[in-house]
Amino acid sequence: MIVWQGTAQSFKDDVDSNQMLAHLEAAFRKNLHRNLPSPQIGAFTNSLQFMSNVVRRSEVAADCSILIEYMIPLTSKQIDFLIAGEDANGKQNMIIIELKQWQTAEATEAAEIVHTPYYGDNDTPHPSYQANSYKDFISDFNENIGEDGVAAYACAYLHNFDKRSPEPLVEGSYAEIVKKAPIYFRQDQDSLEAFMAQHVGKGRGRDIIYELESGRIRPTKKLIDHVSSMYTNNSTFTLLDEQKVAFERAKAFALKQDRKYAVIIKGGPGTGKSVISVNLLGALLKEKLNTVFVAPNSSFRTVMVKRLAKEHSSDRINMLFKGSGNYVHAAPNTYDCLVVDEAHRLKKKGAYMYQGQNQVEDIIKAAKTSVFFIDDDQAIRPEDVGSVAEIKRVAEEQDAEIYEIELTAQFRCSGAEGYVNWVNDVLHLKQTGNYDGWDDKDFDFKLFDDPNDLHRAIIEKDAAGFDARMLAGYAWKWSSASEGNNNAEIEDVVFPEYKFRMPWNSRKVGTTWAVDQSGLSQVGCIHTSQGLEFDYVGVIIGNDLTFNSETLTFNTDYNSYKDATGKRGLKDNPKELNRLVRNIYKVLLTRGMKGCYVYAADRQLGGYLRLRLKGE
Repeated sequence: MIVWQGTAQSFKDDVDSNQMLAHLEAAFRKNLHRNLPSPQIGAFTNSLQFMSNVVRRSEVAADCSILIEYMIPLTSKQIDFLIAGEDANGKQNMIIIELKQWQTAEATEAAEIVHTPYYGDNDTPHPSYQANSYKDFISDFNENIGEDGVAAYACAYLHNFDKRSPEPLVEGSYAEIVKKAPIYFRQDQDSLEAFMAQHVGKGRGRDIIYELESGRIRPTKKLIDHVSSMYTNNSTFTLLDEQKVAFERAKAFALKQDRKYAVIIKGGPGTGKSVISVNLLGALLKEKLNTVFVAPNSSFRTVMVKRLAKEHSSDRINMLFKGSGNYVHAAPNTYDCLVVDEAHRLKKKGAYMYQGQNQVEDIIKAAKTSVFFIDDDQAIRPEDVGSVAEIKRVAEEQDAEIYEIELTAQFRCSGAEGYVNWVNDVLHLKQTGNYDGWDDKDFDFKLFDDPNDLHRAIIEKDAAGFDARMLAGYAWKWSSASEGNNNAEIEDVVFPEYKFRMPWNSRKVGTTWAVDQSGLSQVGCIHTSQGLEFDYVGVIIGNDLTFNSETLTFNTDYNSYKDATGKRGLKDNPKELNRLVRNIYKVLLTRGMKGCYVYAADRQLGGYLRLRLKGE
């Protein structure tokens, strides 16, 4: 959707006559059915005056086309300023310009992230990254834009920002993204004018905007080829036995496109849900279906992108991997297929940053076919609404045909399906036949009496070339960044009696903790490990889970469980709180493919675990 559209001449005339703001206010009411937000009034007044000067001084043709607040299809994002025209060779081009009111910003050590007081002293994407990501999305999803059609360029203009010498925002780790999308400061107006004149100066922009608006929104051949190359000879994504069956059935439903479908693929840890889901994304893209991979957990999503991309740039595929809160305002059947991994973490009203009522409803409405990969026993917070029952309820309500597939074969934990069953039985989540252990001794499970010994064992596994991490339940306070704990500076996970101290995973590293080498000296939580797998995990069971040897029951003390969001509304419901905490430990205990080492803070729980192991 375009909020405002005109020529370079009409844009200059409207700004000169002081009518632009009035026209924008009218456009917001007509096209978006809402008033122009107050904070944007000042931003438009300031930025568009600067852009009027740039357009005038660049001497681009009067019939260049200009869009203001162009809403990118399939997203909630808007492009501040877009100008289209031909270059001296008659090539059709457009320039996406990200406008910033900033007067200051500082570099950070995080990739393509800067720090500015303009947004309440928070981190935010580098302006060049923001502009380039919009360009890449349009080039990858609009069939008329890209190498064989209209060429897209991007840049950022910080018209209030005095360029420093040296300027941190263009050096070091930012140099690569600035090459892709130049950043212009207050002193760089001449350079921006030249950039604009070079690419769109000859005008005739009307046909270019028509190409932009009429282009079919689906993955382009260029993006499909790029993603396909990532699967080539990549054994990580090989489908085995029932995984292949589930994949082909889900793919067949997505290809039908004759009505709305909801495919539910159920499976416990290690059954290959993520392998199937990523393969399904690639296969449907090859079929030119408008498909997106949805994952509620940002850490899981980010690591999946890194593991899939490997030596490739992850920028190109980031737009294919989205969070679950993006579909509140999506029109019905916008997508051919949404592939939802970790569907048990879909949220209901009240979840952080979520503006809707029910993410299951959002997703089924937005897609012709929705494929949900789910394990009901991995819900870990009261706000987690994703369940097989809820998906069925919503699917029936929206007249979607339902198809269920269940995965049972174990491809994690060295094939030890019995180990996963043992964990379920031990934690009183499900009664199974593996009361006293499991037959396959290839899986390495050990109990430790000292957390230091546990940590040393994990370090040894890492030194031997295995992927190993320490994990723990949320039984310790997590010191905030404002307390000086942005990069794991404060050792929150403490056992004074053992002189054991480790920090939680770094906020600076963020969602990539699981694949960052510094993670070995930090303790990961449920939110940075759910959905992922390691060779070995060392799990610390804190005092948020205790065991009563007389009553043979698990307990969770409300005050000992430190996840404020995870226990919201459960102070008077200890049974449900305890169930969620046991689910968390089930997830942590099943992250290892080759082994799991455990230390339990509660002595009775440690004794109970030993009794449940065959031969101890």
